[in-house]
Amino acid sequence: MGLGRVANQQCRRWTTSRIWGATFLCCMCLIFFTPTIPRSPKHHQFVDMRNLLGVPNTLNVMTNFRFLVVGVLGLVLALDGGVFNISSQGEVLAWALFYAGITGVAFGSAYYHLKPDDHRVLWDTLPMMVAFSSLLSSLVLERFGQRIGLCCMFALVVAAFLCVVYERIYNDIRFCMMFQLTLPLAIPVIAVMYRSKYTHSRYWFLSTGIYLLAKFEGITDKKLYRVNNYIISGHSLEHLCLALIPILLSVMLIYRELKFQRFKIALFYDCCLDLLSMNPGGNRGFGDSH
Repeated sequence: MGLGRVANQQCRRWTTSRIWGATFLCCMCLIFFTPTIPRSPKHHQFVDMRNLLGVPNTLNVMTNFRFLVVGVLGLVLALDGGVFNISSQGEVLAWALFYAGITGVAFGSAYYHLKPDDHRVLWDTLPMMVAFSSLLSSLVLERFGQRIGLCCMFALVVAAFLCVVYERIYNDIRFCMMFQLTLPLAIPVIAVMYRSKYTHSRYWFLSTGIYLLAKFEGITDKKLYRVNNYIISGHSLEHLCLALIPILLSVMLIYRELKFQRFKIALFYDCCLDLLSMNPGGNRGFGDSH
């Protein structure tokens, strides 16, 4: 039994090494063997340009309000410590930074969509990348420990800033594109390959599915706008869909438990049942002696 467990661990480590090695190789190929990818002017041309109530690009701006609500509430609850089930200071820092990033997305994306251009897109991209960095770091924290998780968070946040600065100086979106594609897809890989100390891990996979759905809505901006009779565009739906991710993760943080804690409760419950079965009369014998 012990040999089988060791073999499984070695096989898992070998598989993990191959996955991360292949990912690193793909990233290096993208950097060194592809030409620079400038941001296209079409990136700023959204299908829904309606001006309602005096607000340019109204729905693309107003749909960011959900980020503000869930970001502020999540930040308060993460720092409070009484509602979310968070077991270390490192996790508190990571989740607080995640909700701060979501709050930043609300302001940055609204500011960008008021007048979309290359100068304002920085404020839309950077908070999102910070949120991705802290979210992946929180997953690493609960899987690998506080030391590795905090180092990962520091490295990813610095990398996010450097990617945005590089794009701004050289007009090359390759690093930002790689960052935004790799991190969300790394979350389900880590969640599958490494066990969590918490319950309710399925919410990580639900969040990844919602993220992919949101990206699909953003890509099919014009088609979705025509399908729903020009009520709401695919990009606005992308905003609404992405705002579901911090909501789902907040539900996970509220209801999850430490697996060891749940095991102790179940063990205590079983012991109580065993004691009751051994003495079905309870305290009746003590009363009868008087």
